[in-house]
Amino acid sequence: MRIMYIMSNTIRLVLAVGAMTLNPVAGYAQSTNSSPYPPRLIKIVVPYLPGGGVDTAARVVGQKMSENLNQPVVIENKPGAATNIGSDYVAKSPADGYTMLLSNSSQVANVSIYGKAMPYDLLRDLAPVSMIGTTPVLLVVHPSLPVKTVKDLITLARAKPGMLTYASAGIGSPTHIAPELLRWMAKLDMLHIPYKGGSQAVTDVIGGQVTCYFSAMSTGLPLAKSGRLRALAVTSPRRFTAAIPEIPTVAESGLPGYELVGWFALMLPTATPSEVVSRLNASAVQAVRSSGMLERLHSEGIEPVASTPQEFDAFTRKELVKYEKLVRAAGIRPE
Repeated sequence: MRIMYIMSNTIRLVLAVGAMTLNPVAGYAQSTNSSPYPPRLIKIVVPYLPGGGVDTAARVVGQKMSENLNQPVVIENKPGAATNIGSDYVAKSPADGYTMLLSNSSQVANVSIYGKAMPYDLLRDLAPVSMIGTTPVLLVVHPSLPVKTVKDLITLARAKPGMLTYASAGIGSPTHIAPELLRWMAKLDMLHIPYKGGSQAVTDVIGGQVTCYFSAMSTGLPLAKSGRLRALAVTSPRRFTAAIPEIPTVAESGLPGYELVGWFALMLPTATPSEVVSRLNASAVQAVRSSGMLERLHSEGIEPVASTPQEFDAFTRKELVKYEKLVRAAGIRPE
């Protein structure tokens, strides 16, 4: 009987260890009798080079999430192929909640720009977690350029067709869509100079190699305030009064009807367990709404916006429709 009892306990132990191996999330909960997630480091992938607006949003929010999750949250930059390298990496990562994507409107715009050439399916392969915030894009030029308003820039571009250039942080990014919308609405002939990230793009605008740039607020605003660049306008429907109330909108300073607002959000591989998605959503919402974050995000040109996964999913589907119309109307194509 004692031998049978020992064997029975041994079998139960083997089965329990096996269950933990097959289901590490459940195994963690059983072994620690605490929250089943997260027992280790979490990674946020930014599909751009360090230094741009998406990277800034990831680092600001990631730091707060690290504090409320009580685990390290690290940023990994995977730029290239108009964000498709980093986005595809996350889409094909294990669905365990340890690899997230800091997305923006690039992922939505790319669906219309690249179509079936996309290496992943946005709606099928990536799941929404939460919105982080929205942001206008800031139109900046080198101070030596003889323009002080959007109207001045349009007049100069029309006087010199094909001579003015505009930088972007990559095809499909807000910094690309914004000037394309300007070019299309004002019927301008300007040359697009794409980069792998905002930091490289803004460096060449400062150096005078590129005429203008629709910059992330976190990048362009300090440079404009220091005088290294001249800010002409913001792309939002209203002025960004929290940071630069004196800077007009594109619509009010030369191109009525113009409007473009960027956004930041977190996404996960689709098959991630719902309880993990919920945990990360709660962490992101808590981070965005935590003490001091309103001022911190405003200083980076970001208006905090938290959401449920369902709200973000509905928002994404509306953005897909909007960008499909915009991309088609402006004739934006892969370069």
